[in-house]
Amino acid sequence: MRKTPLAAAAILLALGTAACSSGDAATHVNFGYIGDFNGASLLAVANEQGLWKKHGIDVKTSVFTNGPLQIQALGTGDLDFGYIGPGAMWLPATGKAKVVAMNTLGNADRVIAQAGTATMADLKGKTIGVPEGTSGDMILTLALKKAGLTKNDVKIVPMDAATIVSAFTSKQIDAAGFWYPAIATIKKAVPDLVELAKNEDFADTVSFPTAFVAGNDVVAKDQGKAQKVIAVLRDAIQYRSDHLDETVASTAKMLNQPADQVKADAANSKVLSLSDLDGYTKDGTIDKWLTGMNDYFVGAGKLTGPVAPKTYYTADLFVGAAK
Repeated sequence: MRKTPLAAAAILLALGTAACSSGDAATHVNFGYIGDFNGASLLAVANEQGLWKKHGIDVKTSVFTNGPLQIQALGTGDLDFGYIGPGAMWLPATGKAKVVAMNTLGNADRVIAQAGTATMADLKGKTIGVPEGTSGDMILTLALKKAGLTKNDVKIVPMDAATIVSAFTSKQIDAAGFWYPAIATIKKAVPDLVELAKNEDFADTVSFPTAFVAGNDVVAKDQGKAQKVIAVLRDAIQYRSDHLDETVASTAKMLNQPADQVKADAANSKVLSLSDLDGYTKDGTIDKWLTGMNDYFVGAGKLTGPVAPKTYYTADLFVGAAK
């Protein structure tokens, strides 16, 4: 990977490389991810089960703190593929990348507040930390709207994930739009924190899909590479749904985290099988998820109008990679 300021902003772990046999010309791929179950589990499976080698890929993986940073890295060519949560889905919708595979339905996002806060309305005039353009931003916006508030009614402070942990723990902020497993870290120091909102509160109107994305040039100019990577993801999706305990163990190993911590993190997501994702792609369910999210992003000022999912979700590529 070229050493750019953006690449330096990511916390780099190099390490999911897989060599092909000496006679093969492997396809090199730079792949970004986030260091949690949603973001890393398929890559952990691919490493452990030899899926990169199976599909002729030499991969370098790098860990990032959020999705928007990875979208930027896709645009500069520092990454070929990456992972995003639902809060960053507006970026592919605006043409910054392509969604090549859906992953899970997230339920890890929360609005948390210091002890003594009873409702979202109590946050009026209070200081709230949030990583902008992420699922933490999304859950906060939705929760404020449900409470009859806007971001103008509170004091929003943009922060990265690590800063939110320290700022909330030291009580420098009153609340945060954030996510597990990082919230579990905060709870060790602030066990009496209050959870004011969660994904499930909005399940009737908004789904929270996580996804894998590719650079526009990769999809447009190197579909062979895209097809190989999607084939790896499809194999890993199938394995994960069939062997969840083993996947948790592989993810814990990759992230150097206790297995029980990763298992708790996995419980905040709905794991989807390959047949689920193929079916949801074909029957329009995923289009409904993305359309619902686009409506939210228009209301949040991220999009100027609705965007057709077919313009950024490469459904044909995903389904077409089936054997």
